Amino acid sequence: MTATTSGAPRAMRGGHGKPLLSIRDFKVEYRTGAGTTVQAVRGVDLDLFPGESLALVGESGCGKTTFGLGLLRLLPRLGHASGQVTFNRGDGTEIDILSLDGRDLREFRWRDAAMVFQGAMNAFNPVLKIRAHMYDTMRAHTKATKQEIEDRAGELLRLVRLEPERVMDCYPHELSGGMRQRVLIAMSLLLEPEVLILDEPTTALDILTQRSVVDVLHEVRERLGFSMIFISHDLSLAAELADRVATMYAGRIVETGGVRDLFYRPRHPYTLGLIKAVPPIVGDLPDLESIPGGPPSLANLPPGCKFNPRCKFATEECKEADPPLIPITDEPGDAHEAACIHLDEVHLDREAS
Repeated sequence: MTATTSGAPRAMRGGHGKPLLSIRDFKVEYRTGAGTTVQAVRGVDLDLFPGESLALVGESGCGKTTFGLGLLRLLPRLGHASGQVTFNRGDGTEIDILSLDGRDLREFRWRDAAMVFQGAMNAFNPVLKIRAHMYDTMRAHTKATKQEIEDRAGELLRLVRLEPERVMDCYPHELSGGMRQRVLIAMSLLLEPEVLILDEPTTALDILTQRSVVDVLHEVRERLGFSMIFISHDLSLAAELADRVATMYAGRIVETGGVRDLFYRPRHPYTLGLIKAVPPIVGDLPDLESIPGGPPSLANLPPGCKFNPRCKFATEECKEADPPLIPITDEPGDAHEAACIHLDEVHLDREAS
């Protein structure tokens, strides 16, 4: 697995400069039929800087998609987000996303931040042509004329390697999975948002189509310079698309750092386990190490560090308290943090492998 970054503008990381999106103590809870609550996202602190690509990785069920939906206030009725999420517009305006309501919330979505969903087919109205989707999106937020919408949609479709003359008059089911995903990317950029959240956009695609979509994302981000949160369980895609990576487990960020730091010098055992489970592209195939067990139930989390039942480094101390993110100061490069009291042992294990 090769860690590379796109040609997009590099973000100001490591706490330098003003973040575009500032997230503090962000939580998402779901009410259950029994009258209790389940915390799907637990106290996340993150910053997203202008022009930065941040990958959020982890197993299914760790809270990645809920995190993305919560940021844009798209949670289902039984979900509730709390904490502080501040969006800093380019004109200096600060927006408290969790306090937005009605018209202000509608204006924030698509114009300031947009989301590309995992199931492209489910994101479209099956009885409307792509042209109607483009028109409805633009007219809900602007007073653009029909010709202006045609021009804008055509420009973006060509940018994602599609022919507007053909695609605009198609129904969603007449397009392949990769074409639908690229149309969805083009739609999300209609109003030039500063933040684009992508929820596993290549999951249901074959490997060649995945490659095409990744190339499109590289080109579009280089051209438009937006910031991106890329949600994925595919570490190779995260390594290729991201400037910075955050690992999520049981609804919490357990490690964050520059892409090279995280993949070559992981300091949390969960991140290390994810990396060791991926076969290398070149050389002999080593014995792959899977992480034992499965993610815990969010309704019945273990005491202390939530990863301790699956961790080979776990000690009795790990069962007493959930450690905070600890800054790692003995490494060069980007800011690197991990929520583990066995940082040095994890590092030595990675070096030995």
